Amino acid sequence: MSAMAAGNGIPKVELRGVKKRFGDKIVLDGVDLVLQQGHSLVVIGGSGTGKSVMIKCVLGILTPDEGQVFVDGREVTRLRGRAREDVLKKFAMLFQGAALFDSLPVWENVAFGLIQGHGVPRKKARDIAIEKLAKVGLGSDVAMLSPAELSGGMQKRVGLARAIAADPEIIFFDEPTTGLDPIMADVINDLIVSTVKDLGVTTLSITHDMVSARKISDHIAMLYKGKIVWAGPTAEIDSSESALVDQFIHGRAEGPIKMEVRA
Repeated sequence: MSAMAAGNGIPKVELRGVKKRFGDKIVLDGVDLVLQQGHSLVVIGGSGTGKSVMIKCVLGILTPDEGQVFVDGREVTRLRGRAREDVLKKFAMLFQGAALFDSLPVWENVAFGLIQGHGVPRKKARDIAIEKLAKVGLGSDVAMLSPAELSGGMQKRVGLARAIAADPEIIFFDEPTTGLDPIMADVINDLIVSTVKDLGVTTLSITHDMVSARKISDHIAMLYKGKIVWAGPTAEIDSSESALVDQFIHGRAEGPIKMEVRA
């Protein structure tokens, strides 16, 4: 099924028939996905189903074997050099483990892309970093700390501040609540929702945390065996009539999805 034609106008991001394999393993097997401007789409699916590979194909870290990727109606599948860099300026990403640089203070982590990618002077970049930290609920006193001095939840906030530092048009969230306790996970989910609403950005998240998926999305798509097997508004997922979706969202061992168990 083609994922989502919701919304009007040119999609912000679109994948058409994207295929990617590594040796004999087919990871993406003709993925069709549409992400409309201003929407928050979450792609769910088990570990190893190709969610991260899909994002890497959009960002140009990996090149699809077949298919096309479009950003704002422009095909970007095989762009290189300056053309690729110009497209990437539209994007930001909150990585799974926050992925902060241990050797840099918090403010410099937040400002890293501004200084390195956008040539913003250090003093101005520091001011922006402190402003963005405030948006995620962290005071200026945190700016000079090292990442090692922060809790997991605070590190995730710093990662979010870095993601919004350059005012991106599209943010990717990679398993945003992994490793957090349920309360801190809910805090991060709330923060993502409010930040996205304040900035008016378009977001694509990948997760297997259904609590998070329901909270931060307005649309959900499920990836299974390299294909989008269901896509639609979040409010309709409980009535999807897909046995695959039903098993996944309720976390049942019994069903069509078979987990490989190795001794």
